[in-house]
Amino acid sequence: MKKLTLMLLLLPFLGPAQQKQDMETRLLMDGKAPAGFLQQLPDVQWTGGNTLLITENQPGDNGENRQYILDVATGKTTAPGPASSTPAPAIVVKNNDLYLKKGEQETRLTHDAAEKKNPVFSPDSSYIAYTKNNDLYTFSLAAGKETRLTHDGTTTIRNGYATWVYWEEIFGRPTQFRAFWWSPDSRKIAYMRFDESKTPMFPLAYSQGQHGFVEETRYPKSGDPNPTARIGFISPDGGNTVWADFNEQDDQYFGWPKWRSDGAGLLVQWINRGNDHLKLYQVSPATGAKKEIYTETQNTWINIDEADDRLTLLEESGEMIISSDKSGWQQLYLYTTDGRFKNKITDGRFTVTSVTGIDPKSRIVYFQARGIENTARYDLYRVGFDGKGLKRLTFGDYSHRQVIAAPGLRYFVTTYSNLRTPPQMAVIDNQGKQVRLLGNARGTHFDRYRVAATELIRVKSDDGRYELPLVITYPENMEAGKKYPVLISIYGGPNAGTVYDQWNWSPTRQLYAREGLIQVSLDHRASGHFGKEGLNFLHRNLGYWEMKDYITQVKHLIGKGLADPGRIGITGFSYGGYLTCYALTYGSHIFTHGMAGGSVTDWKYYDSAYTERFMDTPSENPEGYTSSSVLTHVPKYRGVLQIVHGDMDDNVHLQNSLRLISDLQDAGKEFDFMLYPGARHGWGGAKGIHYQNLKTGFIYKHLLKKPVPEGLLK
Repeated sequence: MKKLTLMLLLLPFLGPAQQKQDMETRLLMDGKAPAGFLQQLPDVQWTGGNTLLITENQPGDNGENRQYILDVATGKTTAPGPASSTPAPAIVVKNNDLYLKKGEQETRLTHDAAEKKNPVFSPDSSYIAYTKNNDLYTFSLAAGKETRLTHDGTTTIRNGYATWVYWEEIFGRPTQFRAFWWSPDSRKIAYMRFDESKTPMFPLAYSQGQHGFVEETRYPKSGDPNPTARIGFISPDGGNTVWADFNEQDDQYFGWPKWRSDGAGLLVQWINRGNDHLKLYQVSPATGAKKEIYTETQNTWINIDEADDRLTLLEESGEMIISSDKSGWQQLYLYTTDGRFKNKITDGRFTVTSVTGIDPKSRIVYFQARGIENTARYDLYRVGFDGKGLKRLTFGDYSHRQVIAAPGLRYFVTTYSNLRTPPQMAVIDNQGKQVRLLGNARGTHFDRYRVAATELIRVKSDDGRYELPLVITYPENMEAGKKYPVLISIYGGPNAGTVYDQWNWSPTRQLYAREGLIQVSLDHRASGHFGKEGLNFLHRNLGYWEMKDYITQVKHLIGKGLADPGRIGITGFSYGGYLTCYALTYGSHIFTHGMAGGSVTDWKYYDSAYTERFMDTPSENPEGYTSSSVLTHVPKYRGVLQIVHGDMDDNVHLQNSLRLISDLQDAGKEFDFMLYPGARHGWGGAKGIHYQNLKTGFIYKHLLKKPVPEGLLK
């Protein structure tokens, strides 16, 4: 029966595909695809409501990429006009000083050695705001004058420059620690002042140089005092700060704020340290007075989203659209700007992932969502403000992950694919009509080659609640009845899924399929497929439900006669490293081999903002911290675990791996360990190549049980 099941499973991949040509192994080892297998999609940019600037990424006879303007309605193409002869001015930082760059001309603005950070033009381009030495400054281009706006910056007082935990967990890495915001009329700057003097310092010991040095980072771990924060408003010409009416000493977080378009108010997200009570305030820059316009509580936690993701102001109609997962699924709601609920815009067991555009005159919202058609695919929809007329605009059995709206929202560019179809790019209109194909990543010789069979399947969870998704790439020449080693790649964690019905081919994936490795990506119930409803299982209990669902999925593969139960490997980095370590301890009756990089091993060693969002504090949830700790389950460890960490990791401290190593040593357990000196939370260059070789060697030694092919290691 097992042989019959296997043959039925493989039927879609046999037959005509057997006549196709194998890709050259040497090419795959070099990380390359065969010539003509794939090609690049064009780069596109809307230049008007129906015109696109298209750059084809296939050089022509002259070696240059072709560029043209396409009228998507008529199909007519024209040459692009000449580039503007007056390029917009830019600010550059050279040797810690600011320079104004206009075309090829640069004018030096500042003349001191202090490092200038995050220079930003005012909306009217008359000023530049920036920080240095943890104080906020402006430079008036008209007066040629620098003005210091704040005067108390120190190593622990930061004005306009975020603390580590705000940058990493609340504002996001792309913000580069910036914590100031120009008003639309250029008359005010809102900024945050942080005091982290009571936040514990965590030392990072740098080993290079004769004496090395210690890098001090104010890093609040779970339960530690957080940095305090204030929000103030100040003129770019200096003067007194008007402080927003919040109590600085409250245990709280502020999200990334958003100015009203008229500059009359700053919209501020506030959440308590318990992360279960969110409020939106409008704050007056003139007086600092605040007015609550929205409040939400949940029994588990609420994320502080980016301001533009949380709400959209419709100031002409006095309305706002709020995005919230309070129903158990991320949905859109219509409110008045003074906080009165009007109606649901979307409703159901699906996830609104983003708002693509809003047409206030037609009262239509265009949004992307997953789960209406398929939780592993993204689609574009439209719906009225009143919640009526929901319509899918994208098409086919594809995931439309990237959608770019034209000005005016009449047209959209969508880039779409599925596991068996390389990405394509097309224009659709706002009624869902396919207007024009723009590109196809499928090369002219794509059909010549045999591609490793990949499919998405679903396995029912142990409690029967969820159909858990897996993406599997099978070995090239599977034999009925033969059991194969498995390599599972995961990240895990809340709302951090990796299983999508989208093109994921790579030379390495094809090579490992040729070598006889089953490659799997797994998603658990809290990965995002099942909304906040599924996420809530992780509250105060990280690790357990992820591992329970992973075990169910692996047991399915073993039960189908596909997987060798003695060679079940798992790999991940950061949260994925945590779950890999957890798999080789708590889940060691199923998982036999693991490669864990940059791993959290005990949540009391990670930062307050992220950890407490899900786990609360150690004093509030001691049982949860104990059960979720890898260290608790060290006595269950067996198999082979490769532990890897950078010694200057300022995100997941090396302390995590060292504590696990110490406990494994004390328990007499064998494991592998590799340290990368000077490396942060991830690394490239020569050390990155070394790390890839390390993992390749592990896979061949323990899972494939054969020598690494000559020339594969770089």
